[in-house]
Amino acid sequence: MYINFWYPVCSSAELQNDAPLRARILGLNFAAFRDSEGNAHLLADTCVHRGGSLSKGKVIENCIQCPYHGWQFAGDGHCTRIPTMRAGKPPARARVDSYPVIERYGIVFAFLGDLPEDERPPFFEIAEWDQPGWRSSGLTVIELNAYFERSIENGLDPVHNEFVHALQGNIKFRPEHMTVSDSAWGCTVFVRMDPPKPGTTQLEFLRNDQAPEHFGASSGNYGPNILETRINLSKDNRFVQYFFEQPVDANHTRIFFINMRNCMLEESNDERMQTINLAIADEDISVVEELYPLRTPQIANRELLVVGDEGISNYRKFLKDWERHGWRVDMRALRNSRDDKAFAIPCPGRRGSGNWVLDPVPLIGAKD
Repeated sequence: MYINFWYPVCSSAELQNDAPLRARILGLNFAAFRDSEGNAHLLADTCVHRGGSLSKGKVIENCIQCPYHGWQFAGDGHCTRIPTMRAGKPPARARVDSYPVIERYGIVFAFLGDLPEDERPPFFEIAEWDQPGWRSSGLTVIELNAYFERSIENGLDPVHNEFVHALQGNIKFRPEHMTVSDSAWGCTVFVRMDPPKPGTTQLEFLRNDQAPEHFGASSGNYGPNILETRINLSKDNRFVQYFFEQPVDANHTRIFFINMRNCMLEESNDERMQTINLAIADEDISVVEELYPLRTPQIANRELLVVGDEGISNYRKFLKDWERHGWRVDMRALRNSRDDKAFAIPCPGRRGSGNWVLDPVPLIGAKD
């Protein structure tokens, strides 16, 4: 798992004004809450006093109050009140990590890392959002009992469609029709496929008898945990699917799924599209949850990659580069020490000041 990127925290509907919410991301707990103006905030979950869980506390006067001794922390992470202190300000060390938050598409996102704003990867924008001629089918949250890298790699794998997705009919993968391109924050795999023949698919909208040369799809990752899939039904009709993946821990993932379309725009089609998309997702889930080992092998020769796996190879190279920056969480060290130390993902505020109470999460060191 990797720091210094944007991760979904929860849906906007999940985060209410009256109580904090616990989110588990990258194997750690966080406390999310809204202030009186409805702005979302995300803090490390551990009170620096005696280790209380802030997400189990209360929201009081734009602060989150620890349920153990009543310390209150503002959205910037600084403690504003210690009930036992009759006078004076709380100590400078009375603070927890606070993370930049952006709320968009019905999702609360947070940047989990310490990069200053001018060095962060840009926030991912859905190009079709609120554009004329495009419609969202709504936000769906999918619970996956698998490691997030396995899910992203599944999306970058054009070969599996023929064997996993019976709903799509006899769509055939053609290696000679595949191209892979790299970008600053990931890679994209495009493949043109033979469209299904009449009567071979339960999804009749996939038929494209008039212009089969336009039938195909592309999938690309943005950062470690965002997947964009474009499905070209014809020259003009497309679906675009976005997976914003929340690595809960080493064995669980929450996927915030948004499907955009520029055809069948009637509201009455929203439920139908969601039903179809979830049926296809269930086909993926049934395979991905059974993969062994549970997590992507860290040694290349532990899996045999062949033609059609170029996107997966590029994604793994991308993550290795993230590791070389020193941004990969050392999950083994975290597991071995978490009973004795309170860890937090380092926030941008740590760049400007030291003397923090919570230990920064252990990272695999940067390499030359």
